[in-house]
Amino acid sequence: LDASSSSASVSVTKDDVLVYESYLNNGLTHSSGLMPMVEDALCHAGLDIAQIDVFGCVVGPGSFTGVRIGVATVKGLAGDKPCAPVDGLAARFDGLVCPILDARAGQVYTALFENGVRVMDDVPLKLEELLDSLRPKGKKVLFVGDGVPVQAQCLQQEDFAVLGAPSLHGLHASFAAQIAAAHPESWVDAAALRPLYLRAPQAERERAARLAKEEK
Repeated sequence: LDASSSSASVSVTKDDVLVYESYLNNGLTHSSGLMPMVEDALCHAGLDIAQIDVFGCVVGPGSFTGVRIGVATVKGLAGDKPCAPVDGLAARFDGLVCPILDARAGQVYTALFENGVRVMDDVPLKLEELLDSLRPKGKKVLFVGDGVPVQAQCLQQEDFAVLGAPSLHGLHASFAAQIAAAHPESWVDAAALRPLYLRAPQAERERAARLAKEEK
C-alpha cells in the first residue's frame, strides 16, 4: 500500500505474481479513498484480510498527511501480522535513476540509484543543489516521481536529464511489494512500523524560525 504522495496505490501479490493493483490520482484525500481501494483489492483477489501474510507499506518520505494515513491504515489492518516498511525513494526500477518527490518550498526528496544499487542516501535538497551534484557524473539520469512535472522546465535545460513518462510520476504499490518481499529481514511488528520523515513538518519549521527570530 502507498499513500505517501498525491497518488495512492494498493496491490496484492502472491510469490512473484501480481494478483491485483489499483492506482488512484483524483485529487481527493486518501482518508476517504484508501480503505475502499483495500476492500476492492481483497474482493477482486478473492481474499479476506485474514489471508494476507505480510503487509507492505510505503512509510515515506512524502506528504506528512499521506504517510500518516498509509502507516495508520496498515497498522490497523495488520494486527499481529508482520509489516514490511518500504522507502518510497527506493521503490523504482533498475538503471541510473533519480527519483524526485515534490517537497515544496523549492525542494525535492531525492536519492540516486545505479543498476538497482543505492548510491546516494535519501535527502531533501534544493533542485539546483541536486543538479549541481549530478552534472559531474557525466551520465544520463532518468528522473521519475511526482516532482518531475513540477520541475520539468528546469530539468529540460540539462543535457543529462531524461524525464520519465507520466506513468512513472506516481509510485506503484507493486514496485514497493517487490522490495517488501525481497527483504523479509526488514519486516517488523505492526507496533514498530514508523513513518520516514526527512525533515520536520512545516508547522514545526515555522515555529522554530519564529522562536529563533524572537531570540534575536
